Amino acid sequence: MPEDADGTRSDVPTREEAGSFPGDAGQSLLGRLRRGLSILRSPGVEVEPYDPEDGVLVTFDGLAGHEEIERYWVNAPYAFVSINYNDAENVYLYYVVEPELDEDEFELLEMLFEDVRDPLVYREDLSTEDAEVEELLRTALGDYLDRYGATVGARTAHKLYYYLYRSFRGFGRLDPIMHDPKVEDVSCDGYDLPIFVYHKDYTDIETNLSFERDDLDDFVVRLAQQSGQHISVGEPIAGTTLPDGSRAELALGEEVTPRGSAFTVRKYAEDPFTPIDLIEYGTFNVEQMAYLWLAIEHNKSLIFAGGTASGKTTSMNAVSMFVPPRAKVLTIEDTRELSLYHDNWLSSLTRERLHEGTDISMYELLRSALRHRPEYIIVGEVRGDEAITLFQAMNTGHTTYSTMHADSVQTVINRLENEPIDVPRPMVASLDILSVQTLTRLDDERVRRTQTIAEIEGIDQRTGDLDYSMAFEWDGRDDSFRSQGSSVLDEIRDDNGWSQSELLEELRDRRRVLEFLREQGVDDYRRFTAMVNEYYADPGTIVDMIDDSSTTVTAAADD
Repeated sequence: MPEDADGTRSDVPTREEAGSFPGDAGQSLLGRLRRGLSILRSPGVEVEPYDPEDGVLVTFDGLAGHEEIERYWVNAPYAFVSINYNDAENVYLYYVVEPELDEDEFELLEMLFEDVRDPLVYREDLSTEDAEVEELLRTALGDYLDRYGATVGARTAHKLYYYLYRSFRGFGRLDPIMHDPKVEDVSCDGYDLPIFVYHKDYTDIETNLSFERDDLDDFVVRLAQQSGQHISVGEPIAGTTLPDGSRAELALGEEVTPRGSAFTVRKYAEDPFTPIDLIEYGTFNVEQMAYLWLAIEHNKSLIFAGGTASGKTTSMNAVSMFVPPRAKVLTIEDTRELSLYHDNWLSSLTRERLHEGTDISMYELLRSALRHRPEYIIVGEVRGDEAITLFQAMNTGHTTYSTMHADSVQTVINRLENEPIDVPRPMVASLDILSVQTLTRLDDERVRRTQTIAEIEGIDQRTGDLDYSMAFEWDGRDDSFRSQGSSVLDEIRDDNGWSQSELLEELRDRRRVLEFLREQGVDDYRRFTAMVNEYYADPGTIVDMIDDSSTTVTAAADD
């Protein structure tokens, strides 16, 4: 099998690749306990990092009645996922494959759990970097195997290490799913019920994993404790942020969730979507993205609205990459979701009081934020007192972005103007752009689309109503976006003293940059932001470079 630079296997083992492994043939593990060590050396046994020569650790021969669609690593070389389709029931199954333990290995693992737990969990240096933790765990594993006098093969040693690491440092049974970049969220609805995931390619899909009663109760309590939260029978509900930044909603017992303890984990994406990703997925087109780029550059305030899972926060984070490089940006969130590659960025999170101190609400953070003199303020979601302060910031010259739960322009306005938000209409009029997104079905697939990009035009002097117009609208019949004209672009043109042709040239240049980045496959947010910053520094040179590149490609194609 081919290997990556770090020695791990980059491909997933096929069914034919299950075979013998060095050091394990024909011997009972417990029968070898006092025969010395073959792979693990005594004294001071060290478990070496995985070497491909040690053999395949996981194999899978398929499921009866299912067609395997694809398989891919989620934690090489220990765990991969097999996506299977049942034609009779027309359903997909997300099947997690991990190393199998025989009876002897399982007994040895249980001994290790008991012996390794306390000294490992309570070591202060366990909170250090992952690479150092891995070394600590390998050392602890080797020490205890040495004490047992256990002779084990390399394959067994690596399996034991995997399950110990998964338990003490990872997410236990959920660990392979949490390593899968294609999974957006994970949900468990009760005891002995299958866990479901939301997969980017297959949407909602059942897995082969579940929790028994005691295991699920313990897991929910552990998730709360890892996040510094309390959950108990007396207080059976908790919302929290996990150490990796993922959001978790937890319920313990059967009082509020009759089928048993439950959880939903919304995974944190370390590498956020870029505008290029959103164009590729069809959420926006290039023209809309160039429009938003120009609007953000010229300090127009936006709200992204939509239903649950419509991609509001994802879009807000993506277009924030258009913020000029030297501008000061301040973000305020309940849970960490935003990720910017921006030097002058101050990130802040709300805090619920635990044992002492006071709660720090979004409203208080926003009030404090204004004293930091930010140019751009990004608020995770407006739903209460903080909205007044946010719109006051708009009225005093700050550029603000936020999200709301609402399915139309009028619903957003109604929510803003009525309880519990209660923003006065003249303040709402300071908002420039409102983008409404939806999660819908198209050709039997669930897709995210921007239904409307509306522009707030002020208060109608005759009726007193808030006026707005549609700059872009989505047509679901042919999955296209229609441009309706823009008063925001007219304002930008007039403020800069541009002619109409100069405005169109500015939009054209930004479209060319976006199309170039799309053609080049630049979807990493660091590279994307760096390219945008280069454009801000010297737009003429960047556009000329793109033109030269296009000319070269065309000439090569003609030859």
